[in-house]
Amino acid sequence: MASEEHAAEGATGYIVHHLTPLSVGEGFWALHLDTLFFSAVLGALFIWFFKTAAEKATIGVPGTVQSIAEMLVEFVDQQVKDTFHGKSALIAPLGLTIFVWVFLWNFMDLFPVDILPLVAGMMGMEYMRVVPSTDLNATFALSISVFILIIFYSIKIKGVFGFAKELTCTPFGPWMMPFNLLLKLVEEIAKPISLALRLFGNLYAGELIFILIALLPWYIQPLLSFPWAIFHILIITLQAFIFMVLTIVYLSMAHEDH
Repeated sequence: MASEEHAAEGATGYIVHHLTPLSVGEGFWALHLDTLFFSAVLGALFIWFFKTAAEKATIGVPGTVQSIAEMLVEFVDQQVKDTFHGKSALIAPLGLTIFVWVFLWNFMDLFPVDILPLVAGMMGMEYMRVVPSTDLNATFALSISVFILIIFYSIKIKGVFGFAKELTCTPFGPWMMPFNLLLKLVEEIAKPISLALRLFGNLYAGELIFILIALLPWYIQPLLSFPWAIFHILIITLQAFIFMVLTIVYLSMAHEDH
């Protein structure tokens, strides 16, 4: 439920307050501390969960933690087998990390919108945005990391000359090098942009809907928030899956040397 202080500011002030990050610095050098904090905590949770599952793994009847871990590993492994056509020991662990980490990012959207900002306010922090995927800096950082891997493997598998030839001689042959290069640059740059904006746009819109529901009278909120939360679970899972699959597809394309 919206706090009285921010309700008095009006709907616009309440929305802006909840979507403003806790940051230090100005402009390009600004750091969004809440995004960094929650990303690190969720990353540590991911590592702890799978470390615990590995340490307690048994060939007998598996426990809940082991069952969930095995289900996730088998799910991602099957996606890699179906999509990735090269040979690399990195792709499956990378796909698992991306899927689980992005899912945990998105899952923060299901926390009541006022609880964690209220706790932050008690600690003297004016702003607190708890969903890393609603921060364009976070989604672009992840997509740019994938883009760097794409370039790295393109050069590693095809060689510098082979990669340069791919950029300048496809799809229309060497006689149209400038046009080919322009098309390939647009295609390559579009990969990280589409990855980042797709994840950011969907989660930002989802968080905004939760905030709008929080502005309604308390007796109406459960009628809307619960159904939307159920539907939103599908959205956050789908967005994590899409990010993972596109990453695998792009890296598979980078490994094609024909």
